[in-house]
Amino acid sequence: WSGCGAGGWRMSPGARDVLRGVAWISPWLVGFAVFTLGPAVLSAVLSFCDYGLLDSAVWVGLDNYRELWGDPMFRVALRNTLVYASASAVLGAAVTLGVALLLERGLKGAALVRAIVFLPTLVPVVSACVCWMWLLNGRFGLVNQVLGWAGVEGPNWLGDARWAMGSLVVMSAWTIGGPVLVLGAAIRNVPRALYEAADLDGATGLRRFGAVTLPMVSPAVLFNGVMSVIWSLQVFGPPFIMTKGGPENATQVYAVYVYQNAFVYGRMGYACALAWVHVLATLVLTLGLLWVGRRVVYARGA
Repeated sequence: WSGCGAGGWRMSPGARDVLRGVAWISPWLVGFAVFTLGPAVLSAVLSFCDYGLLDSAVWVGLDNYRELWGDPMFRVALRNTLVYASASAVLGAAVTLGVALLLERGLKGAALVRAIVFLPTLVPVVSACVCWMWLLNGRFGLVNQVLGWAGVEGPNWLGDARWAMGSLVVMSAWTIGGPVLVLGAAIRNVPRALYEAADLDGATGLRRFGAVTLPMVSPAVLFNGVMSVIWSLQVFGPPFIMTKGGPENATQVYAVYVYQNAFVYGRMGYACALAWVHVLATLVLTLGLLWVGRRVVYARGA
């Protein structure tokens, strides 16, 4: 703001630009405040209350958080979630790296294959889960029919506690389109001079991959890995739709347990406490992965 004598105060060009910018993003700011920030703050408050949706909230302090450590289902959900996140992240990284390397070899039809690989990410979660339920059906599923043609009797993939979690992990590797695009871009960005130097040193095959390709694409691998872990820790749709957390709680993951406490058992306060523990644990784990990544990931110019 600046003074202009008898004319009073006049807005400076810089302040006018700031207000204009705020006006343009105001719909997003309002939406963020109403639908994200507001509910987050409310859930933090309710995590210290005994609240059952239809009753008034009663302040109970840290009782909800104390109850977590004595809740056996909390430990089951936490263990299952960590198993799922670890297995899906490792499997997804391996499949993503393999597919990206094949697509970047300059083979004919690579663009079409890349589009096909990306296509599953556009399928709604519910539709994908229904299709996978039919594929993995113990009696009529296509997977068991193919195994039957080979003389192998397939198990009840989603109805057997020994196979249910593994089935969900395998399904998670279906949506690798985004990570493949990220990793493919990183592979194309590796300087050709490094490959030429490796050839002169006699490095071929796996040796060249380990000495040149993997270090140069390690930032992309770290990014994909961190995002995969974050999304895996929040997994909800597949276990909720396909197994309801069963059989025998074999797929009872954290997000499903939060939902059950909130909308099945009517314990919204306890569910909010569970959710905030989930948020903090995900934040700590993500920061830990980034801390490790800074020490093992190659950074150009470092």
